[in-house]
Amino acid sequence: MLVKEGFVYHIKDEYFDIVKDDTLMRNHENGKARPTYFCIKDKETDILWFIPMSSKVEKYQKIREAKIKKFGNCDAILIKKFLGKNTVFLLQNMFPTIEKYVDHVHIVNGEEARVINTITKEIEVKFNKLMNLINKGKKVVFTNIKKDFEIMLIELKK
Repeated sequence: MLVKEGFVYHIKDEYFDIVKDDTLMRNHENGKARPTYFCIKDKETDILWFIPMSSKVEKYQKIREAKIKKFGNCDAILIKKFLGKNTVFLLQNMFPTIEKYVDHVHIVNGEEARVINTITKEIEVKFNKLMNLINKGKKVVFTNIKKDFEIMLIELKK
């Protein structure tokens, strides 16, 4: 499968079994393949970065507003329109993986679900900003990115 940046995917359960990261959002809710994940490709490696998406806008809007009040901004939670509905992009829960752990692209009305370019670019800017902070040793996401990234680099070599 060719995984493309800006599209929305589902992740295989096997990924969660391999990384054993309790900080990751659970893969299934009530027997459904959720959440969906927005994809960003690492420009230097074959690592794919996935950002969970949520329809729980009210819940995350309150969290976002609290962070803005406390810190002056919030790059970790972005609320934008996706397929005509407000959707939350949870950069605070992003994680790395590789193609073999991508289950399938999200299909809506027979077509691959894609986030529009302007929102994709906005997510990429926030992603890069957060990654720069992470690389400086700041704790800005919930997931254990560095450990999970190392596991995926090992998986790439297999």
